[in-house]
Amino acid sequence: MQRVLEPEVMDSWEEAVEYDAMDFTEVNSDFAQRAIALSARFANALGISAAKVLDAGTGNARIPILICQQCPHWQITGIDMAQSMLQVGLKNVEQAKLQQQISLELVDAKQLPYLDGQFDLVISNSLVHHLPDPLPFFRELKRVLKHNGAILIRDLIRPASEKIMTALVDSIGAEYDAHQKLLFHNSLHAAFTLDEIKQLVDKAGLEGVKVYQSSDRHWTAERWGSD
Repeated sequence: MQRVLEPEVMDSWEEAVEYDAMDFTEVNSDFAQRAIALSARFANALGISAAKVLDAGTGNARIPILICQQCPHWQITGIDMAQSMLQVGLKNVEQAKLQQQISLELVDAKQLPYLDGQFDLVISNSLVHHLPDPLPFFRELKRVLKHNGAILIRDLIRPASEKIMTALVDSIGAEYDAHQKLLFHNSLHAAFTLDEIKQLVDKAGLEGVKVYQSSDRHWTAERWGSD
């Protein structure tokens, strides 16, 4: 099945609020726990108590909030191209009283304004399928990450057929309305296959990254960082 692009930036207030209202607690918590494990190993290896983390495509900032609630010494910079999503994210950060740990910035992940080797960990959840060409993002990720820093990227896998895609959309439950199911359908159609992601990681020169299918609808790319 061929890839069909969806808009790179979701930037209407209505869409941002609707997205924030969707319940991703389970998948967000799983992602946050994985990120904590990856970065903690890197920090322990270097003998440091705090980690500097970049969250690319932070959206409503739910994942940085989950991480910082468990890791009070960590600093997370969350970036997104959607101003409306960042506004929702800022409200969420303020409600969680985590303004001292989490900063949100309007930044293009393909052109990062950060120094080389600035971050211990780069994370990204559900950004890649929005990018027409993710290669510049992967190359920028490599540049701003410390040598052998940790990586956690997760996104949807494009199904092999319309039939499989329809079954996945139907499986998400009655709590999602028709428009939310359409958004999920479009995201699946815009996603990459596992082989395509492996090729992108190789082209970007990211070494030691494991790319694997982590659920019936997700791929994960991760690197545990320094030993």
